[in-house]
Amino acid sequence: MLITSRRLRAALLAAAAATLVAATVPAPAPPVALGIGDPLFPHLGNPGYDVRAYDISFTYSGSNSKPLDAVTKIDAVATERLDRVNLDFSRGAVASVEVNGERAAFETAGEDLIVTPGAPVYEGWPLRVTVRHTSDPQPKEGPDGGWVRTRDGLAMANQADAAHRVFPCNDHPADKALFTFRVTAPRGVTAVANGLPVGGAEKAAGGATWTYRTSHPMATELAQVSLGRSTVVRRNGPNGLPVRDVVPTADRARLEPWLKKTPGQLEWMERQIGRYPLEAYGLLVADAETGFELETQTLSLFERSLFTRSDLPAWYVDSIMVHELAHQWFGNSVSPRSWSDLWLNEGHATWYEARYAEDHAKRPLEARMRQAYAQSDAMRAQGGPPAAPRGPAPGKKISIFRPVVYDGSALVLYALRQEIGKEAFGQLERRWVGDHRDASATTADFTGLASEVAGRDLTAFFKEWLYGKKTPAMPGHPDWRTEAATTSAKAGPARG
Repeated sequence: MLITSRRLRAALLAAAAATLVAATVPAPAPPVALGIGDPLFPHLGNPGYDVRAYDISFTYSGSNSKPLDAVTKIDAVATERLDRVNLDFSRGAVASVEVNGERAAFETAGEDLIVTPGAPVYEGWPLRVTVRHTSDPQPKEGPDGGWVRTRDGLAMANQADAAHRVFPCNDHPADKALFTFRVTAPRGVTAVANGLPVGGAEKAAGGATWTYRTSHPMATELAQVSLGRSTVVRRNGPNGLPVRDVVPTADRARLEPWLKKTPGQLEWMERQIGRYPLEAYGLLVADAETGFELETQTLSLFERSLFTRSDLPAWYVDSIMVHELAHQWFGNSVSPRSWSDLWLNEGHATWYEARYAEDHAKRPLEARMRQAYAQSDAMRAQGGPPAAPRGPAPGKKISIFRPVVYDGSALVLYALRQEIGKEAFGQLERRWVGDHRDASATTADFTGLASEVAGRDLTAFFKEWLYGKKTPAMPGHPDWRTEAATTSAKAGPARG
């Protein structure tokens, strides 16, 4: 085709303009996995929004080896302009995504589900993301958290970073939210979840649908859904608190001697630090070998074998029950702002575990703390200082749960009590769980409150005890000695 000089000049000008626009308007960056920069899990969590509530529906076929059909609805508020929304999710097939009622494009990068809405979501705007997906209980590369396959169904163990292997979420305890679970299961299977039931089970094709809702915000790592041939045992705790236990039906009578202890343990904990902070409590006894117990909110997960083994003394089992109960205050109601604050969870749960054993089984706290002191340098050499722990070993995410965050961190609390006195320490504990109820808090929050309660600056004390490579001298016990740091730190009990 012959082009006149005028038309050629116009075409060249148009091409130049297009080149200029392309040069000044950068192409969208490729989607990448994000994170909030947690020191131990840098790719966990997502910036740009604050989740207020999750509404999660699961449909269980009756086979714990097949994926569940699921719908996850996330209600959030944008904290900055969002052209894309990153969710943590890695073990399921996504069928569709909607943002504020409109279909949205999606793709994956790393362990993120990256959603691109049709238009940006601006700071302060409501953000509702609906994901239709599956939830696969079969790990691809060995068990690494998420669904736990029991002998008769499923349960969850999401600590520390595995909730996103079950449902799309902002998987970090810094972003707590309310939860609603709607679980459909076939006849003969009982479904239970965190919180309290909303009405009774509703009939569904071949089975029923149960709905549960939390009354207090919860970290994703504490979510729990149990599916199995279970019996729900109900009783009252202090002040009429609903106590419900979920146990294998065949073990109902055998487990009762343990289950009936919970109200008394609740009363003991309330005498130490004040009223129970959540809407319900109970034990979920799973017929599975997990190697740990876990403080899932309002419904702590326990291995069946903890209660059926003949080689475990009763005082030891009691103390582990109290450990998970104490977490409902320390770790659940008051959650860590980052995983480096883990010592606040585990140190306190271990502290009250040891205190209960002293009060009820004549197991002296001082003797346990002296033993922990002897091993403390070895614990620090192995896992880092209590408030600056080493990251997880490659491929072993839960390896952050080393002895230093258990007895090594309870030892810090013992030293603090020695330093400021029992009365001030008790006041600090009550203030801590009261001031930060339903929130996430940091080590700096705790040390600042401790200085306020003590009436003096404890910065130097905490610098040595929380961040030192070596264990400081124990106040009031100048004769206590640590063993050589080359000594292997002994692993603590199997607890969460």
